[in-house]
Amino acid sequence: MDSADDLLSNVPHPEPTTPASLKALWSTNVYFNYVLVLALPLGILAGALKWSDTAVFLINMVAIICLAKMLDLCTDQLSGRLGQALGALINASFGNAVELIVGIIALKEGLLEVVQASFIGSILSNLLLVLGFCFLLGGLKFKQQTFNPKASGTASSLFVLSLFGFMLPAIFALQEKDSVHQMALSHGTAIMLILTYVAFLVFQLVTHTHFYSGEDDEEEAAILTLPVAVGALLISTVLIGITAEFLVGSLEGISKAWGIPEQFVGMILLPVVGNAAEHVTAVYAAMRNKMDLAIGVSLGSSMQISMFVTPLLVLIGWMIGQPLTLIFPIIDVAVLFISILVVNHTLADGESNWLEGLMLLVGYLIIAIAYALL
Repeated sequence: MDSADDLLSNVPHPEPTTPASLKALWSTNVYFNYVLVLALPLGILAGALKWSDTAVFLINMVAIICLAKMLDLCTDQLSGRLGQALGALINASFGNAVELIVGIIALKEGLLEVVQASFIGSILSNLLLVLGFCFLLGGLKFKQQTFNPKASGTASSLFVLSLFGFMLPAIFALQEKDSVHQMALSHGTAIMLILTYVAFLVFQLVTHTHFYSGEDDEEEAAILTLPVAVGALLISTVLIGITAEFLVGSLEGISKAWGIPEQFVGMILLPVVGNAAEHVTAVYAAMRNKMDLAIGVSLGSSMQISMFVTPLLVLIGWMIGQPLTLIFPIIDVAVLFISILVVNHTLADGESNWLEGLMLLVGYLIIAIAYALL
Protein backbone atom coordinates (compact mmCIF):
# COMPACT_ATOMS: atom_id res chain seq x y z
CA MET A 1 0.00 0.00 0.00
CA ASP A 2 1.31 3.47 -0.89
CA SER A 3 2.49 5.71 1.90
CA ALA A 4 1.03 9.15 2.48
CA ASP A 5 4.13 10.78 0.95
CA ASP A 6 3.83 8.65 -2.19
CA LEU A 7 0.17 9.53 -2.52
CA LEU A 8 0.92 13.23 -2.12
CA SER A 9 3.75 13.07 -4.65
CA ASN A 10 1.37 11.60 -7.22
CA VAL A 11 -1.10 14.47 -6.89
CA PRO A 12 -0.72 16.68 -10.00
CA HIS A 13 0.46 20.23 -9.43
CA PRO A 14 -2.25 22.83 -10.12
CA GLU A 15 -1.85 24.78 -13.37
CA PRO A 16 -1.03 28.46 -12.67
CA THR A 17 -3.35 31.16 -13.97
CA THR A 18 -2.26 33.82 -16.43
CA PRO A 19 -2.28 36.67 -13.84
CA ALA A 20 -0.28 34.48 -11.43
CA SER A 21 2.18 33.65 -14.23
CA LEU A 22 2.72 37.31 -15.10
CA LYS A 23 3.27 38.11 -11.44
CA ALA A 24 5.78 35.25 -11.14
CA LEU A 25 7.56 36.42 -14.31
CA TRP A 26 8.23 39.74 -12.58
CA SER A 27 8.82 38.65 -8.99
CA THR A 28 11.02 35.58 -9.53
CA ASN A 29 13.97 37.65 -10.78
CA VAL A 30 12.76 40.96 -9.45
CA TYR A 31 16.18 42.64 -9.05
CA PHE A 32 17.21 41.72 -12.60
CA ASN A 33 13.86 43.06 -13.83
CA TYR A 34 14.35 46.38 -12.02
CA VAL A 35 17.70 46.79 -13.76
CA LEU A 36 16.16 45.67 -17.08
CA VAL A 37 13.45 48.35 -16.91
CA LEU A 38 16.21 50.97 -16.75
CA ALA A 39 18.87 49.41 -18.99
CA LEU A 40 16.71 48.28 -21.92
CA PRO A 41 15.21 51.66 -22.97
CA LEU A 42 18.45 53.44 -22.06
CA GLY A 43 20.49 51.04 -24.20
CA ILE A 44 18.19 51.46 -27.20
CA LEU A 45 18.25 55.25 -26.70
CA ALA A 46 22.05 55.24 -26.43
CA GLY A 47 22.37 53.34 -29.69
CA ALA A 48 19.78 55.41 -31.55
CA LEU A 49 21.28 58.76 -30.42
CA LYS A 50 24.88 57.64 -31.16
CA TRP A 51 26.26 57.97 -27.64
CA SER A 52 29.86 56.97 -27.04
CA ASP A 53 30.74 53.40 -28.04
CA THR A 54 31.68 52.58 -24.45
CA ALA A 55 28.29 53.73 -23.13
CA VAL A 56 26.39 51.89 -25.88
CA PHE A 57 28.35 48.68 -25.28
CA LEU A 58 28.10 48.64 -21.47
CA ILE A 59 24.42 49.61 -21.21
CA ASN A 60 23.29 47.11 -23.83
CA MET A 61 25.50 44.42 -22.29
CA VAL A 62 23.69 44.89 -18.96
CA ALA A 63 20.32 44.74 -20.74
CA ILE A 64 21.28 41.49 -22.50
CA ILE A 65 22.38 39.87 -19.23
CA CYS A 66 19.06 40.79 -17.57
CA LEU A 67 17.09 39.48 -20.56
CA ALA A 68 19.15 36.29 -20.38
CA LYS A 69 17.93 35.76 -16.82
CA MET A 70 14.36 35.93 -18.07
CA LEU A 71 15.23 33.43 -20.79
CA ASP A 72 16.62 31.18 -18.07
CA LEU A 73 13.34 31.24 -16.15
CA CYS A 74 11.25 30.52 -19.26
CA THR A 75 13.42 27.66 -20.50
CA ASP A 76 13.53 26.16 -17.00
CA GLN A 77 9.74 26.17 -16.96
CA LEU A 78 9.58 24.62 -20.43
CA SER A 79 12.11 21.93 -19.52
CA GLY A 80 9.94 20.99 -16.55
CA ARG A 81 7.08 20.34 -18.96
CA LEU A 82 9.00 18.91 -21.90
CA GLY A 83 11.94 17.12 -20.25
CA GLN A 84 15.58 18.08 -19.71
CA ALA A 85 16.82 17.07 -23.18
CA LEU A 86 14.26 19.15 -25.07
CA GLY A 87 14.53 21.94 -22.49
CA ALA A 88 18.30 22.11 -23.00
CA LEU A 89 17.81 22.17 -26.78
CA ILE A 90 15.27 25.00 -26.51
CA ASN A 91 17.59 27.00 -24.26
CA ALA A 92 20.57 26.50 -26.56
CA SER A 93 18.49 27.36 -29.65
CA PHE A 94 17.05 30.57 -28.26
CA GLY A 95 20.42 31.55 -26.79
CA ASN A 96 22.15 30.87 -30.09
CA ALA A 97 19.46 32.79 -31.94
CA VAL A 98 21.19 35.82 -30.44
CA GLU A 99 24.53 34.58 -31.80
CA LEU A 100 22.95 34.07 -35.21
CA ILE A 101 21.43 37.56 -35.20
CA VAL A 102 24.73 39.12 -34.12
CA GLY A 103 26.58 37.08 -36.76
CA ILE A 104 24.26 38.11 -39.60
CA ILE A 105 24.55 41.77 -38.62
CA ALA A 106 28.34 41.58 -38.48
CA LEU A 107 28.42 39.58 -41.73
CA LYS A 108 26.36 42.21 -43.58
CA GLU A 109 28.83 44.84 -42.37
CA GLY A 110 31.74 42.78 -43.74
CA LEU A 111 33.29 42.01 -40.34
CA LEU A 112 34.34 38.52 -41.41
CA GLU A 113 37.18 38.15 -38.89
CA VAL A 114 34.90 39.21 -36.04
CA VAL A 115 32.28 36.67 -37.14
CA GLN A 116 34.83 33.85 -37.25
CA ALA A 117 36.37 34.83 -33.93
CA SER A 118 33.00 35.19 -32.21
CA PHE A 119 31.88 31.69 -33.18
CA ILE A 120 35.14 30.02 -32.14
CA GLY A 121 34.92 32.11 -28.96
CA SER A 122 31.33 31.02 -28.42
CA ILE A 123 32.30 27.35 -28.64
CA LEU A 124 35.21 27.88 -26.25
CA SER A 125 33.18 29.90 -23.76
CA ASN A 126 30.56 27.17 -23.51
CA LEU A 127 33.07 24.33 -23.37
CA LEU A 128 35.52 25.88 -20.91
CA LEU A 129 33.95 28.88 -19.17
CA VAL A 130 30.37 27.70 -18.72
CA LEU A 131 31.18 24.04 -18.11
CA GLY A 132 34.03 25.10 -15.83
CA PHE A 133 31.73 27.22 -13.67
CA CYS A 134 29.14 24.40 -13.64
CA PHE A 135 31.70 21.90 -12.35
CA LEU A 136 33.29 24.39 -9.94
CA LEU A 137 30.17 25.86 -8.28
CA GLY A 138 28.21 22.61 -8.42
CA GLY A 139 31.20 20.72 -7.02
CA LEU A 140 31.69 23.17 -4.16
CA LYS A 141 28.05 22.71 -3.16
CA PHE A 142 27.62 18.96 -3.74
CA LYS A 143 31.27 17.73 -3.72
CA GLN A 144 30.74 15.06 -6.41
CA GLN A 145 28.11 15.21 -9.14
CA THR A 146 27.10 12.66 -11.76
CA PHE A 147 25.64 12.95 -15.23
CA ASN A 148 24.59 10.77 -18.14
CA PRO A 149 27.81 9.40 -19.74
CA LYS A 150 26.02 8.09 -22.86
CA ALA A 151 24.69 11.51 -23.81
CA SER A 152 28.00 13.26 -23.09
CA GLY A 153 29.85 10.53 -25.02
CA THR A 154 27.73 11.16 -28.11
CA ALA A 155 28.39 14.88 -27.79
CA SER A 156 32.14 14.26 -27.50
CA SER A 157 32.14 12.25 -30.74
CA LEU A 158 30.25 14.99 -32.57
CA PHE A 159 32.72 17.60 -31.32
CA VAL A 160 35.55 15.59 -32.85
CA LEU A 161 33.65 15.56 -36.16
CA SER A 162 33.07 19.31 -36.03
CA LEU A 163 36.76 19.79 -35.25
CA PHE A 164 37.53 17.75 -38.38
CA GLY A 165 35.26 20.11 -40.32
CA PHE A 166 37.22 23.11 -39.05
CA MET A 167 40.74 21.64 -39.32
CA LEU A 168 40.57 20.25 -42.86
CA PRO A 169 39.70 23.57 -44.61
CA ALA A 170 42.53 25.31 -42.70
CA ILE A 171 45.05 22.61 -43.69
CA PHE A 172 43.67 22.53 -47.24
CA ALA A 173 44.25 26.29 -47.56
CA LEU A 174 47.95 25.78 -46.81
CA GLN A 175 48.25 23.51 -49.87
CA GLU A 176 45.63 24.90 -52.24
CA LYS A 177 45.83 28.67 -52.82
CA ASP A 178 42.93 28.85 -55.28
CA SER A 179 40.20 30.80 -53.45
CA VAL A 180 37.49 29.19 -55.59
CA HIS A 181 38.50 25.72 -54.40
CA GLN A 182 38.78 26.97 -50.82
CA MET A 183 35.26 28.39 -50.94
CA ALA A 184 33.92 25.19 -52.53
CA LEU A 185 35.39 23.08 -49.71
CA SER A 186 33.95 25.42 -47.07
CA HIS A 187 30.50 25.33 -48.65
CA GLY A 188 30.53 21.53 -49.01
CA THR A 189 31.76 21.04 -45.45
CA ALA A 190 29.13 23.46 -44.12
CA ILE A 191 26.34 21.49 -45.80
CA MET A 192 27.68 18.19 -44.41
CA LEU A 193 27.91 19.57 -40.87
CA ILE A 194 24.33 20.91 -41.00
CA LEU A 195 23.01 17.56 -42.24
CA THR A 196 24.89 15.77 -39.46
CA TYR A 197 23.39 18.11 -36.86
CA VAL A 198 19.89 17.40 -38.20
CA ALA A 199 20.66 13.67 -37.93
CA PHE A 200 21.76 14.22 -34.32
CA LEU A 201 18.44 15.91 -33.51
CA VAL A 202 16.58 12.88 -34.91
CA PHE A 203 18.83 10.64 -32.80
CA GLN A 204 18.24 12.71 -29.65
CA LEU A 205 14.53 13.43 -29.97
CA VAL A 206 13.17 10.44 -31.92
CA THR A 207 15.19 7.23 -32.12
CA HIS A 208 17.31 7.27 -28.93
CA THR A 209 15.37 9.34 -26.44
CA HIS A 210 16.30 6.83 -23.68
CA PHE A 211 19.92 8.05 -23.94
CA TYR A 212 18.77 11.47 -22.77
CA SER A 213 16.33 10.57 -19.99
CA GLY A 214 18.46 11.42 -16.98
CA GLU A 215 17.80 11.36 -13.29
CA ASP A 216 17.11 15.09 -13.43
CA ASP A 217 13.77 14.48 -15.13
CA GLU A 218 11.34 15.07 -12.33
CA GLU A 219 8.12 17.03 -12.24
CA GLU A 220 8.24 20.39 -10.50
CA ALA A 221 5.47 22.82 -9.75
CA ALA A 222 5.00 25.16 -12.72
CA ILE A 223 4.83 28.89 -12.02
CA LEU A 224 4.25 29.96 -15.64
CA THR A 225 1.57 28.84 -18.03
CA LEU A 226 2.82 27.48 -21.35
CA PRO A 227 1.62 30.52 -23.39
CA VAL A 228 3.27 32.96 -20.93
CA ALA A 229 6.55 31.01 -20.95
CA VAL A 230 6.66 30.79 -24.76
CA GLY A 231 5.57 34.42 -25.20
CA ALA A 232 8.18 35.74 -22.76
CA LEU A 233 10.79 33.58 -24.47
CA LEU A 234 9.99 35.03 -27.89
CA ILE A 235 9.80 38.64 -26.66
CA SER A 236 13.10 38.29 -24.76
CA THR A 237 14.81 36.91 -27.87
CA VAL A 238 13.55 39.78 -30.04
CA LEU A 239 14.68 42.36 -27.46
CA ILE A 240 18.10 40.70 -27.21
CA GLY A 241 18.36 40.92 -30.99
CA ILE A 242 17.67 44.68 -30.90
CA THR A 243 20.18 45.38 -28.13
CA ALA A 244 22.71 43.03 -29.76
CA GLU A 245 22.63 45.10 -32.95
CA PHE A 246 23.66 48.22 -31.04
CA LEU A 247 26.27 46.22 -29.14
CA VAL A 248 27.85 44.89 -32.35
CA GLY A 249 27.88 48.37 -33.83
CA SER A 250 30.02 49.61 -30.93
CA LEU A 251 32.66 46.87 -31.20
CA GLU A 252 35.07 48.65 -33.52
CA GLY A 253 34.99 51.80 -31.39
CA ILE A 254 35.39 49.77 -28.21
CA SER A 255 38.47 48.07 -29.62
CA LYS A 256 40.09 51.44 -30.30
CA ALA A 257 38.89 53.18 -27.15
CA TRP A 258 40.00 50.40 -24.80
CA GLY A 259 43.18 49.65 -26.70
CA ILE A 260 42.44 45.94 -27.03
CA PRO A 261 42.75 43.79 -30.17
CA GLU A 262 39.57 43.42 -32.22
CA GLN A 263 40.14 39.66 -32.23
CA PHE A 264 40.01 39.63 -28.40
CA VAL A 265 36.67 41.44 -28.53
CA GLY A 266 35.32 38.88 -31.00
CA MET A 267 36.89 35.84 -29.34
CA ILE A 268 36.32 36.60 -25.64
CA LEU A 269 34.13 39.62 -24.93
CA LEU A 270 31.33 39.18 -27.48
CA PRO A 271 30.73 35.44 -26.85
CA VAL A 272 30.51 35.94 -23.08
CA VAL A 273 27.77 38.54 -23.55
CA GLY A 274 26.07 36.76 -26.45
CA ASN A 275 25.96 33.46 -24.55
CA ALA A 276 24.66 34.99 -21.33
CA ALA A 277 21.41 32.98 -21.57
CA GLU A 278 23.23 29.63 -21.65
CA HIS A 279 25.70 30.76 -18.99
CA VAL A 280 22.99 31.65 -16.51
CA THR A 281 20.84 28.57 -17.18
CA ALA A 282 23.68 26.05 -17.05
CA VAL A 283 25.31 27.38 -13.88
CA TYR A 284 22.02 27.66 -11.99
CA ALA A 285 21.11 24.13 -13.08
CA ALA A 286 24.44 22.79 -11.78
CA MET A 287 23.91 24.53 -8.44
CA ARG A 288 20.52 22.77 -8.22
CA ASN A 289 22.32 19.47 -8.95
CA LYS A 290 20.65 19.17 -12.36
CA MET A 291 23.85 18.19 -14.14
CA ASP A 292 22.18 16.60 -17.16
CA LEU A 293 20.44 19.90 -17.88
CA ALA A 294 23.61 21.92 -17.18
CA ILE A 295 25.76 19.78 -19.47
CA GLY A 296 22.98 19.55 -22.04
CA VAL A 297 22.82 23.35 -22.27
CA SER A 298 26.59 23.85 -22.31
CA LEU A 299 27.51 21.08 -24.74
CA GLY A 300 24.30 21.49 -26.74
CA SER A 301 25.01 25.16 -27.32
CA SER A 302 28.62 24.51 -28.38
CA MET A 303 27.51 21.73 -30.70
CA GLN A 304 24.79 23.85 -32.27
CA ILE A 305 27.26 26.68 -32.87
CA SER A 306 29.91 24.41 -34.41
CA MET A 307 27.63 22.16 -36.49
CA PHE A 308 24.73 24.43 -37.40
CA VAL A 309 25.10 28.17 -36.74
CA THR A 310 28.64 28.60 -38.08
CA PRO A 311 28.03 26.50 -41.23
CA LEU A 312 24.72 28.31 -41.75
CA LEU A 313 26.50 31.68 -41.61
CA VAL A 314 28.95 30.43 -44.22
CA LEU A 315 26.02 29.58 -46.52
CA ILE A 316 24.27 32.89 -45.79
CA GLY A 317 27.52 34.69 -46.64
CA TRP A 318 27.59 32.75 -49.90
CA MET A 319 24.06 33.96 -50.71
CA ILE A 320 24.68 37.64 -49.89
CA GLY A 321 28.12 37.82 -51.50
CA GLN A 322 30.28 37.84 -48.36
CA PRO A 323 33.25 35.41 -48.64
CA LEU A 324 32.97 33.84 -45.19
CA THR A 325 34.74 30.47 -45.03
CA LEU A 326 35.53 27.70 -42.56
CA ILE A 327 39.23 28.51 -42.95
CA PHE A 328 40.15 29.68 -39.46
CA PRO A 329 43.59 30.90 -38.33
CA ILE A 330 45.85 28.06 -37.19
CA ILE A 331 45.91 29.36 -33.60
CA ASP A 332 42.09 29.18 -33.47
CA VAL A 333 42.08 25.59 -34.72
CA ALA A 334 44.85 24.60 -32.29
CA VAL A 335 43.05 26.15 -29.32
CA LEU A 336 39.81 24.43 -30.31
CA PHE A 337 41.59 21.08 -30.69
CA ILE A 338 43.19 21.26 -27.23
CA SER A 339 39.96 22.47 -25.59
CA ILE A 340 37.88 19.62 -27.05
CA LEU A 341 40.56 17.14 -25.98
CA VAL A 342 40.53 18.41 -22.37
CA VAL A 343 36.72 18.55 -22.16
CA ASN A 344 36.35 15.03 -23.57
CA HIS A 345 38.68 13.73 -20.84
CA THR A 346 36.68 15.43 -18.07
CA LEU A 347 33.40 14.00 -19.41
CA ALA A 348 34.63 10.43 -19.87
CA ASP A 349 33.82 9.11 -16.36
CA GLY A 350 30.33 10.62 -16.02
CA GLU A 351 31.33 12.48 -12.83
CA SER A 352 32.46 16.00 -12.04
CA ASN A 353 34.00 17.91 -9.14
CA TRP A 354 35.22 21.41 -8.37
CA LEU A 355 38.85 20.70 -9.35
CA GLU A 356 37.84 19.71 -12.89
CA GLY A 357 35.89 22.95 -13.10
CA LEU A 358 38.90 24.95 -11.95
CA MET A 359 41.08 23.29 -14.61
CA LEU A 360 38.63 24.25 -17.37
CA LEU A 361 38.49 27.85 -16.13
CA VAL A 362 42.28 28.09 -15.97
CA GLY A 363 42.44 26.87 -19.56
CA TYR A 364 39.98 29.57 -20.62
CA LEU A 365 41.97 32.28 -18.81
CA ILE A 366 45.18 31.18 -20.56
CA ILE A 367 43.38 31.48 -23.92
CA ALA A 368 42.03 34.93 -22.98
CA ILE A 369 45.53 36.15 -22.08
CA ALA A 370 46.93 34.81 -25.35
CA TYR A 371 44.33 36.64 -27.47
CA ALA A 372 44.73 39.84 -25.45
CA LEU A 373 48.41 39.87 -26.43
CA LEU A 374 47.90 39.15 -30.15
